[in-house]
Amino acid sequence: WLTSDNMHHQWLLLAACFWVIFMFMVASKFITLTFKDPDGYGAKQEPLILTAVTKVEEVHVPEEKHWPEEFQPTGKAFSGNLIRQPLVHMERLELLRNVCRDTALRDLSHTTVSKFVLDRIFVCDKHKILFCQTPKVGNTQWKKVLIVLNGAFSSIEEIPENIVHDHEKNGLPRLSSFSDSEIKKRLNLYFKFFIVRDPFERLISAFKDKFVHNPRFEPWYRHEIAPGIIRKYRKNRTETKGLQFEDFVRYLGDPNHRWLDVQFGDHIIHWVTYVELCAPCEITYSVIGHHETLEDDAPYILKAAGIDHLVSYPTIPPGITVYNRTKVERYFSGISKRDIRRLYARFEGDFKLFGYREPDFLLN
Repeated sequence: WLTSDNMHHQWLLLAACFWVIFMFMVASKFITLTFKDPDGYGAKQEPLILTAVTKVEEVHVPEEKHWPEEFQPTGKAFSGNLIRQPLVHMERLELLRNVCRDTALRDLSHTTVSKFVLDRIFVCDKHKILFCQTPKVGNTQWKKVLIVLNGAFSSIEEIPENIVHDHEKNGLPRLSSFSDSEIKKRLNLYFKFFIVRDPFERLISAFKDKFVHNPRFEPWYRHEIAPGIIRKYRKNRTETKGLQFEDFVRYLGDPNHRWLDVQFGDHIIHWVTYVELCAPCEITYSVIGHHETLEDDAPYILKAAGIDHLVSYPTIPPGITVYNRTKVERYFSGISKRDIRRLYARFEGDFKLFGYREPDFLLN
């Protein structure tokens, strides 16, 4: 009887030990997952997050013959923080790198990092930030943020509107103003970002702003650029009305548009592709914001850049960032399918790199 009782106690003790070990393993697993996934995406998403980090680490910048060795960014400056980024920003970067690898889209996704590109990138040395300007995507507000950070003005409200784009007075240097070695250092180490929006809606915004509303301080769009496009691309030469959206689309979709672009100079920045403006397959950007989600993206960018305690993005009017499908369809309703397809062929890289859907009216 005593032997049986001792065996019983031994079995109970052994079971208790196994239970303690099991609970310790569960607790350890929970602690491990918590530290790996501070944003609480859960274990199911963890493989995707780790995959994205691995791919960003491996890709860096594609090897390009036209890219000088001294400009090769390492892409490592923010890799240690990638695991803490919200999943949507991880997915955007992963999509970008995957499309950059697609050889079928190479001509539409790669560009030379020329002075034209470096002219688009504004520098905030004080906080180690590079911002690539993509016009018609709310860039004026971001330039105001950087102007304040650079110390030219103490608040966004104090910045006169005529100063924002005056690069002689706003204290906002371009990356092209630095030496090759200084450019390399900033590309390697600084926080880099830019903003995109639906490519076709951006073109509509550019057309309305420059050729319909036409600010008084930019008369060349209406008096020089518009007549140049009309002479080349208007089918009915007897029409005397100003530039129409159909003319604009025909010009942009022409594979031989570059001869006019050269004449127009840097004014074309309002409608050239994101690829041509910011070289996203050559420069390893830290964050890519979307105009359609700017209410969420703007605070995230400020926090990711470590400046959210210093400045706020200006208030966004309700509904201004929402994609207006009806407006886009209305503008393209009178355009021939041939011209729309040629336009899409030019901007396909922008659609694919940043996850924008091919327009439904192009598929019908």
